[in-house]
Amino acid sequence: MEVESERGLSDKPKNGILGSIDLRSSESVVDLTGQVHQLPCCIKHDGPCPVSQYFKPHKTGVEVEGLAVEEACFRGRKLQGATIPLPEGYCGYVLGKKKNPEKSNTSEAHEGNCWKVAAKFQNIKYWNHDSLPSGNDAFMRCFHWFAVANALHKPVTCDDLASQSTTSERM
Repeated sequence: MEVESERGLSDKPKNGILGSIDLRSSESVVDLTGQVHQLPCCIKHDGPCPVSQYFKPHKTGVEVEGLAVEEACFRGRKLQGATIPLPEGYCGYVLGKKKNPEKSNTSEAHEGNCWKVAAKFQNIKYWNHDSLPSGNDAFMRCFHWFAVANALHKPVTCDDLASQSTTSERM
């Protein structure tokens, strides 16, 4: 990854941190589809844990706004959630730091900002405290960004330009 400066190429970004993500090995990584959860809490533990012994989601048979509702308990609190598939063409990744970044002259190798794919997933199960999941949840509203991003980055065709110019001429 290179960043241009006024004088030419530079290995230092003007704003932010320079890094790289290696997606080459994403075909052979673990698929966590159906196992990724977004919980409405902060868990201050980073390590192995027998989660499946204690966290046991089950289907309720209830459907709200097209979402199949599930229930679970976490530390005595009732959670209600739903599984949300990622949009077509998108994939979620779990990243881990590269242990031995390839040596180069860029700052990313020196700062350790080299990442690799540890796992991938195609859906997320999100949970609410004491309320049914709905399209008005903040987490669900984040998914509206995919449509906006697609519209912003969609290539403009000659037909698009022609139809826009005829529309503006009518006004």
